[in-house]
Amino acid sequence: MTDTIIDIAIIGAGPYGLSLAAHLRNRGRSMRIFGTAMHSWAEHMPQGMHLKSEGFASSLYDPEDKFTLKAYCAEHAIPYADIGLPVAIETFIAYGLEFQKRYVPILENVNIVSLKQLEGCFELTTAAGETLRARRVVVAAGIVSFAHLPPLFASLPNSMISHSSQHSDLRGFKGRRVAVLGAGASALDIAALLLQGGAQAELIARRQTIPFHDAPVEPRPLWQRATAPRSGLGTGWRSRMCTDIPLVFYAMPQALRIRAVARHLGPAPCWFVREAVERRLPMHLDATVTGAHAHEGQARLVIRQRGRQEKFIDVDHVIAATGYKAAVSRLTFIDDSVRTRVRTAEGAPILSRHFESCVPGLYFVGMAAANSFGPLLRFAYGAKFAARRMTARLARA
Repeated sequence: MTDTIIDIAIIGAGPYGLSLAAHLRNRGRSMRIFGTAMHSWAEHMPQGMHLKSEGFASSLYDPEDKFTLKAYCAEHAIPYADIGLPVAIETFIAYGLEFQKRYVPILENVNIVSLKQLEGCFELTTAAGETLRARRVVVAAGIVSFAHLPPLFASLPNSMISHSSQHSDLRGFKGRRVAVLGAGASALDIAALLLQGGAQAELIARRQTIPFHDAPVEPRPLWQRATAPRSGLGTGWRSRMCTDIPLVFYAMPQALRIRAVARHLGPAPCWFVREAVERRLPMHLDATVTGAHAHEGQARLVIRQRGRQEKFIDVDHVIAATGYKAAVSRLTFIDDSVRTRVRTAEGAPILSRHFESCVPGLYFVGMAAANSFGPLLRFAYGAKFAARRMTARLARA
């Protein structure tokens, strides 16, 4: 371990970590950033899927807003449209890796396994065994740590149950019967890809209908643009306010903020997956899973639907597209002595207007900050706001 103390350490190299590091470069502060570039996207999202966000809302952010997804696609002759042309995840990952090479060449491809606090600084330990010290630490750990698997499924062996974030390659399910739980984009994307790969997929969801988004039509009439303006989170004034004035959202009462994050932009698959799944796979809607256990080498799910008799569904595997719940307790690399001091609400850290937790010098961005700054922070589009605001703070601290 060196006695040198760096100013800033960033943990995580997804859209938030990379955008922040790009902004902080050449700002007169010593900095190190750790992690594998675009790891969550490349290793925990299924190959062949498309982004839910429109093209204009799917960029990483350099200080001059020059190297957008649009610019990358133009350089590589990849079809692109700001609105209406779904972005393939492979394109987004390749763009993120190129962004890292150009703007964050200092990225260290190693994970942080321990974060402790000493007097006046933090102590970080890498998976390679290096120990270093930093005055301020930004946790940009992404969503994978927050994958939520309902306790109901704890009785199933791991070979029969998994979270949607555990799959980047679905080809291994060919010929197998798979139940997908959920009604959101992840669930329908996975169901469509399973069908394409030769699996026998079926969907189980609590919703009475699947709320597919409508295909965007541009240009829109003036009255539509006025009543439902477009934003990086979709159309409508609530979404527009979330993207344009997140500090107003921050000023709202905490209980109202948490409720808004939970309810706004709920599960909804995109228009382009509708044709791939409708009338092509069984959908058990308005259904609640009341039990799950292994039965004769398969996973047996007990399903209850309104007005119907309870029924059993036997499958080879269950993929739970049951979302993510931000919780500091899930970030196990943070030492207990630090983690237990972070004040939380519904598990997520309570942050200052500059993303700082109650532990001085410890910051959180991305999904962990959504309860403070709104749904914007659940999407890559929020990296621009976070990078600019945190840079203004960290560069002068």
